[in-house]
Amino acid sequence: MKRRGSKDTEKPQRTAYDRGLSMLARREHSRRELRARLEQGGYEEAEAGEAIERLGDQNYQNDERFAEMLLRARVAHGYGPARIRAELRSHGLAAATVDALIASAEVDWNALALTQLRKKFGDSPATDHAERGKRAQFLSRRGFTADMIRMASQAEIED
Repeated sequence: MKRRGSKDTEKPQRTAYDRGLSMLARREHSRRELRARLEQGGYEEAEAGEAIERLGDQNYQNDERFAEMLLRARVAHGYGPARIRAELRSHGLAAATVDALIASAEVDWNALALTQLRKKFGDSPATDHAERGKRAQFLSRRGFTADMIRMASQAEIED
């Protein structure tokens, strides 16, 4: 009988390419995220870099596709453009690419801010200055700009 973990029964070590492909099969990853996860998994920097290049060449890994997926997911969860921009930048995407993606997104940010406001606080408008501030801070933390917050607050008062 062979012991578990003995050399005769050990699985061969997966290559960085195989591990990267496996991760990408589950969900999209940015290049930076994929590199970090591979290096944390014990792969050498050079091997991880070669694997990421190969995955990119085969279009398994694509930062633009990753950014579009992340944008759609964050909009669906009610986040504003500032928060989405910051998250995309944290994944190593260029500022110009991120700005162009957010600008081309067909999202009514003002309506999304108002929806989030109503979802959190209900349909009744703020009754005092402190409540308006609390609502504005909520929208600001979710990544909406001051103009969007003003529009949502104004629309809330008018309704």
